[in-house]
Amino acid sequence: MVKLHLGVISPVAAARRLAAAVALAALALGPSGCAMIDQYNPFGAEKYKMEVVPDTPASKTYDQGLEKLANGSAKEAAKKFTSLGKQYPESDWARKGALMTIYANYQAGEYVDTETNAEKFMKDYPTSPDVPYVAYLQANAYYQQIPDISRDQDSANKALAAFQEIVKKYPTSEYVEDSKFKIGVCEDQLAGKEMSIGRFYLTRHNYTAAINRFRNVLQFYQTTRHAPEALYRLVEAYLGLGITSEAQTAAAVLGHNFPDSQWYKDAYSLLQGKGLSPQENSGSWISKIYHTVVPS
Repeated sequence: MVKLHLGVISPVAAARRLAAAVALAALALGPSGCAMIDQYNPFGAEKYKMEVVPDTPASKTYDQGLEKLANGSAKEAAKKFTSLGKQYPESDWARKGALMTIYANYQAGEYVDTETNAEKFMKDYPTSPDVPYVAYLQANAYYQQIPDISRDQDSANKALAAFQEIVKKYPTSEYVEDSKFKIGVCEDQLAGKEMSIGRFYLTRHNYTAAINRFRNVLQFYQTTRHAPEALYRLVEAYLGLGITSEAQTAAAVLGHNFPDSQWYKDAYSLLQGKGLSPQENSGSWISKIYHTVVPS
């Protein structure tokens, strides 16, 4: 009788047998089967490699961002500062990184990102002493995107509102003086847009539509350089409609506030050519709106 030896197979022998079995199966299945077997082959190439990323101290990442800023690589700097929030959430480094991300994006000319990140910062850190500065950067991001008056003025409106908010909420901040200056620029831009549309309607004898635009200038942007012309154009528009009393009022208000301007001289000549003269009707909307904003 032959005795069977039931000993334990050594690991080397087991490996050899398994490899041989895998090879035989591959031959049996042909090329199409090899890929399937390789999928389960414990001795095949390693499919997933574990990569250990060393931790970088927050201070080092922050300094790297500052270095990139100094070297003119603002977009790369923004990435470094953004990573602080991901690596160290809920920390003061995250707040610092968020602030510097806004600044770096602004320096890079990434104004939409500046707006978005500024909004998020003010929501996440409403009590931070840096909020006035963040609001100022956001306002300037809108300001930098103001197009010429032939295009939509949404950015000008947003910039105006943002700068006005700074002056209102942070009256003692260092950003107030520049904000006031840029408020004037925004208002002049928006008034220019209204004047452009008003002139367009005027040349097409759509006097009512033109009057509405010139009225906007007097009501909302009266302190801009466009106010004298707006008053003169009202003289033209009302004469076009045959409403002489309003034309005379517009000319009178123009003469009272801008007596030396060419616009008043032109308005006076226009009325005189029709046998009229400037005469203010205190009940006119022109008189009421104008003197409400700029007292005589």
